[in-house]
Amino acid sequence: MNDSSQPLIVGGGIAGLVTALSFAPKPIRLLVRGRLGNEGSSLWAQGGIAAAVGPDDDPRRHSDDTQRAGCGLADLQVTERITQAGPWAIDYLATLGVPFDRSASGDLLLGLEGGHSRHRIVHAGGDATGRIIMETLIRRVRSTPSIEIIEGFEARVLEHDEEGILGVSAVGPGGASFFPSGRVVLATGGVGGLFPATTNPRGSRGQGLLMALLAGAPLIDMEFIQYHPTALDTGTQTLPLISEAVRGDGAILVDEKGNRFLAKAPQAELAPRDQVARAVWFEREEGHQVFLDARKQPGADFPVWFPSIYAVCLARGLDPRKDLLPICPAVHYHMGGIEVDERGQAAIPGLWAVGEVAATGFHGANRLASNSLLEAVVCGHAVARSLADAPIPHRTHKVSERQPIPSFESKAVSAILGRSMGVVRERMELEAALAQLAAEMKGGEQPMALLGWVWVFAALQRIESRGAHFRQDHPDLDRHFEKRQRVSLEDWWAHNPDGGMG
Repeated sequence: MNDSSQPLIVGGGIAGLVTALSFAPKPIRLLVRGRLGNEGSSLWAQGGIAAAVGPDDDPRRHSDDTQRAGCGLADLQVTERITQAGPWAIDYLATLGVPFDRSASGDLLLGLEGGHSRHRIVHAGGDATGRIIMETLIRRVRSTPSIEIIEGFEARVLEHDEEGILGVSAVGPGGASFFPSGRVVLATGGVGGLFPATTNPRGSRGQGLLMALLAGAPLIDMEFIQYHPTALDTGTQTLPLISEAVRGDGAILVDEKGNRFLAKAPQAELAPRDQVARAVWFEREEGHQVFLDARKQPGADFPVWFPSIYAVCLARGLDPRKDLLPICPAVHYHMGGIEVDERGQAAIPGLWAVGEVAATGFHGANRLASNSLLEAVVCGHAVARSLADAPIPHRTHKVSERQPIPSFESKAVSAILGRSMGVVRERMELEAALAQLAAEMKGGEQPMALLGWVWVFAALQRIESRGAHFRQDHPDLDRHFEKRQRVSLEDWWAHNPDGGMG
């Protein structure tokens, strides 16, 4: 625990676990909030992992689809590098023991999802891909002697000085603890738990983003928050996801009268997620109920291909073979995050980020379905190589110099974000939210109000509609905004010189 020369990974999802395994046999530590495998979005991933492994497919076509979904903001070099590694990623996971779904002849069974021009979604256990990959990786991690697992500690502060990262302060069963390390990898996942309706676990609240922001790292693409169009509408904060693969197998979207409102749209129900989510949102705004109709397709095969979703529906009194499934959009994935280079390194020496907390440029303004697991595997491997190549730091951090341990409570922030950062946004609501979040900061609701402020600020600065960011007051694409936006702590101080950070 006191060896600052060992790297420290914060987070135990697919990205963090692949990083740890790829770093072996060199020693590394893995810090997780609960018990490894008990929380995190990776466990809930249904759709699968996208990779150009079919006989009619190739990585260039996968890259083209990713570029198209990214609406002009996906980095071409990044998309080509990650999609080229797709077949390797599948082989790597299979070698570790992931039992991907295969035909009787041993060929991978490939699904189709929105925005993809080919069947290239690789599954395990039908709709349980994330859980099965996680179970496989956890077994490997627990049996790897060079990986020290530290469970039950929630990281709160990136300790740093002018030379770079010094370690992580965390809260565990015995109170505050400090874990020294000059090489820290944030793999803390997503942000949905900060919003009123999400498909993410409640604990996924953007903690890694906030830690990096307060340490001085710039964030990028923050305004691009992807809403999944088909969350089962249960009226709760955390909504069960109905995978896009169900629509890939033929399910359609209808209103309460049975009208298929996307029938004439390009790609219909398999358009990119931002388009489908907006269509659902506008239908609901006009007073319609919206349903997923899977009665004909997949129909009787629903329990075979989607056993987990089927069980979730049955538990709520719905049989997808017979009943319409009420759906609504819900926060699903954040394309923005900590700005990193091709090695996963952030602007602060000694800090890396991987997985959803990182913004590699792969997703652009709108993530293509099932690309996130691919990114987690490929970039986790790249981060491990970068860690191995980095100089081993030997620095100390005096106890008296540590920052106060902040709280991640967010009582008021969720409601403000729900009103302002939804599927459709507009200037007056964003401006009101910015003022409300600034007031929360100055009234002591820090630090989550700061993270909310950054989101709203970024959305106000992008005066156009692109990908997952849709401004009702500026509904068209503007070529002047075909660029990525960085936000830092300096933006807060520039607009709030009277403080609010004390």
